[in-house]
Amino acid sequence: SLCSLQSSLKPHPLCARSSSSPGATAGMSEQNTPSSDQALYQAPPSVRGMTVLDREAFTQTVTVPALLVPTGLVNRALKSLKKLTLQRPGVKRVVEEEGCGETHKLVLLDPRVSSLDAIAGTGLQDLGVASEIRHFALRLTYDNLRSEEVLRAVLPDGHDVTSGFSRVGHIAHMNLRDHQLPYRNLIGQVIMDKNPGVTCVVNKTNSIDSTYRHFSMELLAGEDNMVAKVRENGLLYEFDFSRVYWNPRLSTEHERIVSQLRREDVVVDVFAGVGPFAVPAARRGCAVFANDLNPESFRWLQHNSRINKVTDKVTAFNLDGRDFIRGPVRDLLPDLLRAKTSVHVVMNLPALAIDFLDSFRGLLAHEPGVGVACEGTLPRVHCYSFSKDDAPQRDVVRRAAASLGAELDGVCSVHMVRNVAPNKEMLCVSFTLPKEVVFSDTHPSSGEKHTHFLRFTLYHTIFIYKAL
Repeated sequence: SLCSLQSSLKPHPLCARSSSSPGATAGMSEQNTPSSDQALYQAPPSVRGMTVLDREAFTQTVTVPALLVPTGLVNRALKSLKKLTLQRPGVKRVVEEEGCGETHKLVLLDPRVSSLDAIAGTGLQDLGVASEIRHFALRLTYDNLRSEEVLRAVLPDGHDVTSGFSRVGHIAHMNLRDHQLPYRNLIGQVIMDKNPGVTCVVNKTNSIDSTYRHFSMELLAGEDNMVAKVRENGLLYEFDFSRVYWNPRLSTEHERIVSQLRREDVVVDVFAGVGPFAVPAARRGCAVFANDLNPESFRWLQHNSRINKVTDKVTAFNLDGRDFIRGPVRDLLPDLLRAKTSVHVVMNLPALAIDFLDSFRGLLAHEPGVGVACEGTLPRVHCYSFSKDDAPQRDVVRRAAASLGAELDGVCSVHMVRNVAPNKEMLCVSFTLPKEVVFSDTHPSSGEKHTHFLRFTLYHTIFIYKAL
């Protein structure tokens, strides 16, 4: 799940549900003391620059507006007031009023309620409830603060605290900015405190390695356990997050591609990772040939196939993507095409996948007879790429065509997957492999050795078994 640390101390939109917690304790009500807190909580100056979290230092007593309500009308008052009541983590909206015994309660209101005009139309005044706005001294502790309030109080005045994190199982993955790094351990602890279920917070320390698709990370807070368990689209995945690639923002894209598959289709996943395309495709009934160069991804791909009970449908490879296409894929395609089997090739390595399209040039030049039998059944390729171009769709089509060696205008579709960063898009270009590319005599490297024949029997046998 994606979470974000907002950069404002203005009162949060009045839409959150509050819960009861002993973290907030109430004081005495005051009938004639106006509140001077525009944002309800203003942190003590002493916490500015804190690098080791001291929760007690954030304790403060603030003043909030309140209504004195007969006990029997409290539930009706809460329903009528709706979003006008105080909404804050761990704070009770209904508290005891000294001297009233069990006959009346105080309903705490949002600090922006300053007069009876704010509750006009609620119907409470007709019941004689809203005769005056009282003011109540409320003791707030660290437990009652939102993460953005804590971080705004700690970081140097004027510094932007906006930062995001991705939730991967029990792990919160952050990408801190330079000015936040001196406070990184405190930030990690705050994120862990304020997000139930997060027991480990890490910070990305470099860009994604394009060879094995993982990045270096630093533990900020919590347990040093990087083996995550994640559910996506009804399936369970387990992996070492520090050694493989996983992006929780791509679940919709995984589902979009898998929804295009039919039970009898064959899926070739060139950069499979831990299986977010391969495993659901296999569950759909497809025979899947999944590859990843990263030995750790290969291992977890096999593991995820086992725990989701699709090992009979998934054949895993640990090869370079180009070797996978010009080896196992080339050996399997002739029989698949003769049988008019629908084949989908998924290439999800946005930084480099387009550069691998030249591997399809002359892929079946050694099988000229297959070309006659495969009309209309050549593989459908789904190739991912990043683009910083002003016209990203045109850009990826142009680059894909250049690598493939064939015109794609008018014969492909482009799907905008997500905005990765300002002026950087992730896209998927889908097209049927042109016949003139697959059966041409043009090869990406003239000195390539054709050693596929000895592998043919093995891969052919595997395919027949998986397709049963």
